[in-house]
Amino acid sequence: MEKTLKYLNDMNQKDSTVPIIIESRGAKEDKELELEFRRICDNEGSWGWKRMDFKCVNFQSFFVSKNTNLAGLQISDLVARPIGLKTLKPHQENRAWNIIEDKIYAKKIFP
Repeated sequence: MEKTLKYLNDMNQKDSTVPIIIESRGAKEDKELELEFRRICDNEGSWGWKRMDFKCVNFQSFFVSKNTNLAGLQISDLVARPIGLKTLKPHQENRAWNIIEDKIYAKKIFP
């Protein structure tokens, strides 16, 4: 969301509507994630030295089932695990990470 916000600001596209597709994980988890998503969109959190105004763009969340079989969700599944493993176990052999490493624009690790 940070990268998208920066890009839209750079392109003078404030007030744009941005759909965010999220894989549904169950009613309880979806509700918790929606709450955190809204907090980010309402500028109620700080994750470091940089303050970004998420209110200048209209981010909308859409929870979809894995059965929807969207290409974007499939790609996310393929890259999320290697990134997570590289972050959590940096010295472990990770052939999938070796394949995607040079294709990743940026990676942010939260405390």
